[in-house]
Amino acid sequence: MSKPVTLEIGDNAPSFACKDSAGNEHDLATYGAEGKTVILYFYPRDSTPGCTKQACDFRDNMGRFNKDNHVVLGVSKDSEASH
Repeated sequence: MSKPVTLEIGDNAPSFACKDSAGNEHDLATYGAEGKTVILYFYPRDSTPGCTKQACDFRDNMGRFNKDNHVVLGVSKDSEASH
């Protein structure tokens, strides 16, 4: 396992790829090459009130994020199927 990386606000995240609940792969390097800014948000578990509210806030503002060339990715330790 890799060593944890500590980032400051505004730092670029290390490149990694992961799959969403539909099995589509998302790769940070690909989004960067397309000139998109990736907004990563981390949450501890699916279907909890706080996490659901956070996800809904991102969903409700998705039009603005897309218009500004941002991609929003939520990351949790839950399985792909749990989403």
